[in-house]
Amino acid sequence: MDDRIEGTTEDIPATEEMPTEDLETESEEMPQTPALPARRTDGNTVYIGKKPTMGYVLAVVTQFNNGAPEVLVKARGKLISRAVDVVEIVHHRFMPNMKVQNIAISTEELTSEDGSKNKVSAIEIKIQK
Repeated sequence: MDDRIEGTTEDIPATEEMPTEDLETESEEMPQTPALPARRTDGNTVYIGKKPTMGYVLAVVTQFNNGAPEVLVKARGKLISRAVDVVEIVHHRFMPNMKVQNIAISTEELTSEDGSKNKVSAIEIKIQK
């Protein structure tokens, strides 16, 4: 009988053990991951992206259920309409007493990989219970 593992690109003897000197042990500290960018530190902000709308609705409702007095919904470009949809769904289906406190629109300048600058519209909708 052959003590080799089949299905690999190389035949490795099955009895060969892996070296353990290079493996981390539980007592060693794990390296810390870098902090998120400063603009994402606010826990009451929902950034609208390409996921389905109801996922963002759930995020907003969860923020309110966790005790947040207000939530800021932010989006850029083509996703602005999705941000408006999220706020309207939250208002009409889940929280009829919710109030839109403020709507701010702006233009942000983004630099692409090739160095060109593009202007993109942005919206921030502040809502409260």
